[in-house]
Amino acid sequence: MPEYIADPGLAELGDRRITYAARAMPLLSHLARRFAAEQPFAGLAIAACLHVTAETAVLARALRAGGASVSLAASNPLSTQDDVAAALASVDGMAVYARAGVDRRTYYEHIALALDEGPDLLIDDGGDLIQTLYTERASLTAHVKGGCEGTTTGVLRLRRMAAEGALAFPMIAASETPTTRLMENLRGTAQSVIDGLLRASGVLLAGKTVVVAGFGACGTGIAEAACGLGARVMVTEVDPVRALDAVLRGFRVLPLADAAPLGEVFITATGSAAVITAEHLDLMPDGAILANAGHFDVEIDVRGLADLAVAVHPDVRPHCDAYELADGRRLLLLAEGRVVNLVAAEGHPPEVMDLAFGIEALALAWLAGNAGKLAPEVHPVPPELDAEAAGMVLAALGAQIDTLTAPQREYLASWRLRS
Repeated sequence: MPEYIADPGLAELGDRRITYAARAMPLLSHLARRFAAEQPFAGLAIAACLHVTAETAVLARALRAGGASVSLAASNPLSTQDDVAAALASVDGMAVYARAGVDRRTYYEHIALALDEGPDLLIDDGGDLIQTLYTERASLTAHVKGGCEGTTTGVLRLRRMAAEGALAFPMIAASETPTTRLMENLRGTAQSVIDGLLRASGVLLAGKTVVVAGFGACGTGIAEAACGLGARVMVTEVDPVRALDAVLRGFRVLPLADAAPLGEVFITATGSAAVITAEHLDLMPDGAILANAGHFDVEIDVRGLADLAVAVHPDVRPHCDAYELADGRRLLLLAEGRVVNLVAAEGHPPEVMDLAFGIEALALAWLAGNAGKLAPEVHPVPPELDAEAAGMVLAALGAQIDTLTAPQREYLASWRLRS
């Protein structure tokens, strides 16, 4: 597939990068060996729409070891690592449709090409694979047995489809397990978003007022990480329970319109659209930094920002554009409003993606073994798979846990026993 990747000559570099990531991904390495013996995907084709990074490549190789043929498209045009794409295409012979920096039309063409391989199973990251399947390759839906979705944004889309009766096969909400929320959302997102923010802006967070929009698992991690670096953190929310959680953790909670004149750094992490609008932008102080941690580039009104600007100064730093307003203020937009941790940095560390992808790999194998038995709706990851993945990661970290004794199990299982 050399015409769909940037440069086949980067394959050797990409292979080294994948090997380096794999050393920090013991769960997927274990599953690759297990899948090679058990062949859960024998004869099956898997189409994946994921960030094309070294960590994703480790997952793709594990699925291949289990007997699958894999086609891969990028889930973000700015996060693709061209050397990794080259390695998977040239070294592994996978069907890879990904180049860094492609335009929106080419991005969706690549997703459609991955679907043209005729998949039995899907792995999506944000919902664009499913949307393209239904809008441009609807004839292939009858062949699909099911799939996994790895983001909250994508799961929301799937639940809307299921509610309308539009979902034709079962999908697993891989982003909603307790271990995924703990490891990927709270820890991985916090570290990688702050990493992307610092690389693109070069700002000292200590002493700055940081506004975090959204206090779900990702927003919680970001807020706590910024606070740990000495920032004064404000939170905006639409959910009263999450807002209460933020207050009880010591954060000031207020509407975004009230926070806009006070903030110096703004980070969106809601999964929604039009979170920061032109109305808010018009209130922000000179030098305010805008970053998005949500999957899609719709949380910050980039078009509204462009309309307010009298001049745009691109790349004042890598992945940092300065928008000059009529009154002389400059607002700094990071990563074009796209997901900052994957555009301006390298996304989650391998250890985080090892667990997230390990759960998806286990769920996909479970789904393949239960093909035809599940209703066409959004299903949770079976708790035993989540516990299995967490246990394997604990073992790799050298940690051990206790096990319940027979009397303890009896006590917990019965209401008749007296304390």
